[in-house]
Amino acid sequence: MRALAERIELSRINLIRHTPQDAEEIFYAYASKPEVTRFMAWKTHESLSDTRMFLRWASMTWENHSQFAYAVRLRNTGRLIGGCGCTQQDGLFQVGYIFSPSVWGNGFATEACIGLVAEVKANPAARKITSFVDVENIPSLRVLEKSGFVRNERVAEYFTAVNQNGLKKDAWLFHYPF
Repeated sequence: MRALAERIELSRINLIRHTPQDAEEIFYAYASKPEVTRFMAWKTHESLSDTRMFLRWASMTWENHSQFAYAVRLRNTGRLIGGCGCTQQDGLFQVGYIFSPSVWGNGFATEACIGLVAEVKANPAARKITSFVDVENIPSLRVLEKSGFVRNERVAEYFTAVNQNGLKKDAWLFHYPF
């Protein structure tokens, strides 16, 4: 398994491997915002130390090729507007994304998802690409469908929503057809 590219240039945004210098931007753009992290599998960051810990973990998992985390930055200004990435195990990739509410509804998540999927598909080790979405997260469901993912099935109590009092949540499972 080879690593994914550290930089993916798209039409309006760039996906760039996270660095420790991203901490403050990540924290203030989305990681500390409950309305953004509501559907995430990780807890809302309460301090910059939480974000710095995430970045240390992201560096380690990049090096062992188990996860690839990117900052999403506007091409014209370099401003961080979100994050995306994927986990990987034995050629099975699962993608995800998160964006600042200041850019919601502008197609950046779809552009990032399409770009990330193209990079994964180009990796000879890739055998399958999947994702899942809380059934209540309609905007994210639409992003996956616009990005070419196919909805497979609804699974009851698929994951624990740590930012929703630990509720067991239903999810839609998706796959990307090769």
